[in-house]
Amino acid sequence: MHSLLAEFAKIMWGPWLLILLLGTGVWLSIRLNGIQIRNIIYAFRLTFAKEREGEGDISHFGSLMTALAATVGMGNIAGVSTAVALGGPGAIFWMWVTGLVGMATKYSEGYLAVKYRHINDYGEISGGPMYYIEYGLGQKWLGVCFAIFGALAAFGIGNMIQSNTTAHALSETLGTSKLLIGTILAILTGMVIIGGIKRIADVASYFVPLMVTIYFIGAIIVIFNNLPHLGSGIALIFEHAFNGTSATGGFIGATLTQTIRFGVARGLFSNESGMGSAPIAAAAAKTNHPGKQALVSMTGTFLDTLVICSLTALALSSSGVWISGETGVALTIKAFSSGLPGNWGNIIVSLSAITFGFSSILAWEYYGEKCFEYLFKEKWVYLYRYLWVIIVFMGALFELEAVWNFSDAMNALMAVPNLIGLLLLSGILSRETRIFEKGINEGTINKYN
Repeated sequence: MHSLLAEFAKIMWGPWLLILLLGTGVWLSIRLNGIQIRNIIYAFRLTFAKEREGEGDISHFGSLMTALAATVGMGNIAGVSTAVALGGPGAIFWMWVTGLVGMATKYSEGYLAVKYRHINDYGEISGGPMYYIEYGLGQKWLGVCFAIFGALAAFGIGNMIQSNTTAHALSETLGTSKLLIGTILAILTGMVIIGGIKRIADVASYFVPLMVTIYFIGAIIVIFNNLPHLGSGIALIFEHAFNGTSATGGFIGATLTQTIRFGVARGLFSNESGMGSAPIAAAAAKTNHPGKQALVSMTGTFLDTLVICSLTALALSSSGVWISGETGVALTIKAFSSGLPGNWGNIIVSLSAITFGFSSILAWEYYGEKCFEYLFKEKWVYLYRYLWVIIVFMGALFELEAVWNFSDAMNALMAVPNLIGLLLLSGILSRETRIFEKGINEGTINKYN
């Protein structure tokens, strides 16, 4: 079974899916006339604006922090370093490209999520790919497929893997029992998710800025201490982006194909553009127009890939540790340790992995819960929450190689119906976005309120 899962995951995450994900972002960027570049400043101003009109459970900022709670994580720490370790520094350039076009994908997901959302029997907002696939395309069976894959994937990538990573990091750093860590994680998770999206968003709104700030400061110090090598580090990224990287030190070399492949794959893994998870949080935002929340949603990809991933990348390239032969979290720790005194590099990266992991557990519970609600209606939601807490505890205790493969396969299966929906609804997106922008410019749509 493990071998079958591994092979299936490998097939699902083959070049065809990467091309489909990246191609969708390029197509949407063209249809929307580069909206991610033209409106980035307005999008960030909207993030902190408080809407007093429209329906919704949480603020623009709360929805963004919930989405970032899920996306900012191991992709920023281990994903970036793995891309560099396997594809060379040039892979970072292709991560940036993926992030840039992925902003158009995130905008589109956010727009459709708000446009086709609805209020459930408990008075809460429900939305996401399953709803815009059903009500926008009229293909409920495809929406059901997304919901099944999403509800299952959440238990893997958003639950067991996160709790296992957190437990491993704490046990290695502090020598704490995994049984104790699993118990504490399960209790803390239960205390938050029992309050639904409003409590998850409240926790994320305080937790995410704090954890990102700690990681940001650590990375900036590392880059500053390697300032004489920063220019050459940046040059390496552009130099190897179009010709691959020859073997040097502990680095075995990478062809141009490998450079592009690992840059695109890890970029998409980090920001989740096209996966269909983030629009579930976007749908809950209080707003009087889908375009406003769509713009806020795309800032998540900017922050995740073009800011946080870039910090990790510059720390790796400027410190020169990318040729050490290490990979994953170990390589990031090596980069941070090279620029921070004592054991602070290990502490910051380990602490970041722990906090990123816990925040992902909270956000992914909401994603999985809404998929579950779509399939079985609101009255069974508490069953999903209780099961979630139990699986968090179990994930901290067991080895999860098979779960990784299962999660990879489910995430790929989530992306397919979502991308179909985005492509087939791109005409509506293009037309309504033009109307939205015209209304903003002419003042018929209130810019912030």
